[in-house]
Amino acid sequence: MSDRPLRVDEFLERALYAPEDGFYASGRGRAGRRGDFLTSPEVGPLFGAVLARALEAWWRELGRPDPFTVVEAGAGVGTLARSVLAASPGVPLRYVAVERAAPLREQHPEGVKSLEDLPEGPVLGVVVANELLDNLPFRLLDPEGEVHVDEQGGEVLLASELALPRHGRVPAQEEAGRWLRRALGCLERGRVLLFDYGSTTAELEHRDWRSWVRTYQGHQRGGHPFAEPGSQDVTCEVAWDQLSAVATPARRRTQRAFLEAWGIDGLVAEGRRDWQARAHLGDLAALRARSRVREAEALLDPTGLGAFDAVEWEV
Repeated sequence: MSDRPLRVDEFLERALYAPEDGFYASGRGRAGRRGDFLTSPEVGPLFGAVLARALEAWWRELGRPDPFTVVEAGAGVGTLARSVLAASPGVPLRYVAVERAAPLREQHPEGVKSLEDLPEGPVLGVVVANELLDNLPFRLLDPEGEVHVDEQGGEVLLASELALPRHGRVPAQEEAGRWLRRALGCLERGRVLLFDYGSTTAELEHRDWRSWVRTYQGHQRGGHPFAEPGSQDVTCEVAWDQLSAVATPARRRTQRAFLEAWGIDGLVAEGRRDWQARAHLGDLAALRARSRVREAEALLDPTGLGAFDAVEWEV
């Protein structure tokens, strides 16, 4: 730790991304059925197939540039990249997978450019991030001061230059704001697309902070956010109003609404037809078709992934 109490964002930077001991940087933490949590791309390839449809439409809107670049930030082991490329969108696609953790970058698929950080640009295309911003370090403000963490994982309230809330704790998501500025700045033309769970600062202030700062380990809720740094994922709901202060988004809708707008229902209907036609064979194509229906149920669940936000900024 440190001989002085750390601000929460400093603590989280070490707990999640320290080269040897950080949850992600060490390779201990990862998404997937064998990992610590399940995100939309790990449910199955359907999420990437729908995104590929949106990418093709946005490529046409930009005048069919060659190449059309997709920069995926927080790409993990490259699961979403594999699904998008497997969908074979009719686009001269240049896929860039950005991942801080070296052990995860090493697993990126062939045909993908792998980077540690966002490219400088200029990029014609899309910057996309799925459940990245909830993992960025944040500061934690209390009506009595800013929360710091001591060597034993205890809380210390110290003075802060930031305005303190009046009723309850709130996050100050400065790192998320910096990330958005950089993502928008690397685009010549195109859009930034974020999938994440979020709320507003005012709404978070009136909830118990442990309901919006959550930990995960082995597909279970973890312990206290400041306990055993490096052993668990620590996430925070995204305060979308703080990002809107950086730049006003073009649209915000649920993940369910986004997927429906880009044709998930048609892909599911196609899967049902293929399953009915091939169920008696029980071959791989039949099983994939049946899986598509089950994937859609999870992705559209209004009490789960379907309630996540899909937020877009246009440049």
